[in-house]
Amino acid sequence: MDAPTPTTAVPASSRASGPAADVGVVTADVVEEAARRLAGVVRTTPLQHSARLSAATGAHVSLKREDLTSVRSYKVRGAYNLIAQLSADELARGVVCASAGNHGQGVAAACRELGVRGRVMVPRTTPRQKRERIAALGGDVCEVVVVGDVYDDAVTATREEAGRTGAVVVPAFDDPRTVAGQGTVACEVAEQHLALTGRVPDVVVVPVGGGGLLAGTGTWFAARHPGTRLVGVEPAGAASMAAALAAGRPVPLREVETFVDGAAVRTAGHVTLPLVRDSGAELVAVAEGRVCTEMLALYQVDGIIAEPAGALASAALGDVVLVEPGQDVVCVLSGGNNDVSRYGEVVERSLVHEGLKHYFLVQFAQEPGALRTFLDEVLGPDDDITRFEYLKRNNRETGPALIGLEIARPGDLAPLLARMTASGLDVERLEPGSPAFQYLL
Repeated sequence: MDAPTPTTAVPASSRASGPAADVGVVTADVVEEAARRLAGVVRTTPLQHSARLSAATGAHVSLKREDLTSVRSYKVRGAYNLIAQLSADELARGVVCASAGNHGQGVAAACRELGVRGRVMVPRTTPRQKRERIAALGGDVCEVVVVGDVYDDAVTATREEAGRTGAVVVPAFDDPRTVAGQGTVACEVAEQHLALTGRVPDVVVVPVGGGGLLAGTGTWFAARHPGTRLVGVEPAGAASMAAALAAGRPVPLREVETFVDGAAVRTAGHVTLPLVRDSGAELVAVAEGRVCTEMLALYQVDGIIAEPAGALASAALGDVVLVEPGQDVVCVLSGGNNDVSRYGEVVERSLVHEGLKHYFLVQFAQEPGALRTFLDEVLGPDDDITRFEYLKRNNRETGPALIGLEIARPGDLAPLLARMTASGLDVERLEPGSPAFQYLL
């Protein structure tokens, strides 16, 4: 990996989260030193033109393919940068980390490369594919431990493990060394874009969980190319950085939607928050259903397997991140560790978000021909029943049926609802986000 000459070392800090007395600093010089440290260890990932996104926005859009690292995400940058700077005594004690999956793979790969023993704490929501990859990458030097339901439960377990064994904590985002390593993405983006076009990008869009990638890239771009607009994208159901910026300090979210598992962080970092704030980066949120639609487009049109967090940046483009025609735009595709078994849910969430999938509870008269009336008088020619659950009860005059309908166009919903009303049937629509809908998706 080509990188500028280093100038400043990164001070040490090994806290998982919370205020630290010596958290060090992150500067553009520090990020550039990290880039030099990673040279020959982490490959330079491609910067690829996206014909689909360029056509959709009128801009010149490229994807920074961090899904093509050895661990299929950018997380290896921060993990290796931190572990490589530990003292001999710290290396002998081993390392421990909390991870939603990708950071754990980076730590596992770094442990194997450097011959350091490690443990990776992951929540139960971490897809099996990611757990298995951590184990494979770590070999016999790194162990995977499943604990808790969300990322912050894994953070608590990591602190306890460090206190009990003396192992050094390798934070997923809240440490200057992790931030600096993740910020090396910015160095590559600028260098590659300059080589291809003679210009640095006008806009760079990155995903945000705890804020390590945004803090590192934002710090570097603000110092080296302040004219570049930087946008961080959070999942709407886990916008912890926005909450922290609004409060002026990291605050835990009351509820976290865990579908975008790689960015489902309850509390933003104490180290990353001021760096993000001072970088001048914009912050937006994108709906999980929109992320699913983008994941499918990446797969079906571009031939790219992206995990939900990996598709955050490009999902926001043209939706909540507007760019001007002709601008040079880079979206960081941050990871490709997606379990194929999740695609059924991805398709379902996408259809609901696009207004093409709807669910209803219909009370049918328990008599012959009731369903035929629904089919003939309610369904349109392009409406498709995708789910039908009904149990006849002989001691009642009516029986409820759960019906899932897929329509051809969002505009077909209003006529469908009108036909339901005209039919005289007792129909209840299950709205997305309602308690009942949560049992379906």
